[in-house]
Amino acid sequence: MIRILVAEDDDSMRQYLTRALERSGYEVVAVDRGTAALPLIASERFDLLLTDIVMPEMDGIELAQHVASVAPETRVMFITGFAAVTLRAGRMAPEAKVLSKPFHLRDLVLEVDRIFDRNSASGLS
Repeated sequence: MIRILVAEDDDSMRQYLTRALERSGYEVVAVDRGTAALPLIASERFDLLLTDIVMPEMDGIELAQHVASVAPETRVMFITGFAAVTLRAGRMAPEAKVLSKPFHLRDLVLEVDRIFDRNSASGLS
């Protein structure tokens, strides 16, 4: 099963993302900040890091750079509500996908499905 690590500091958004991805057949581990993701990245294997960019303690770009150094096979997708931050993310991690808030759950799942060549978002409306 494809494993996704979600790092999102907003509780409701984190729950929203987790439910949508689990309903689409992904295994999800969710944390509330980048620093909480560090021990998980060191001890477990994830296929995708889905991270908010703007978070306290450690932003999503720093987290993605850490993942690239310790688990380079892990793909990265950023989510953000800030256009200027989107540009910075594109420069810092050009291979990562950036999804701007607000987005529909279907769009998120479709993007994740594309990363893994899957088709599971049809049940989301």
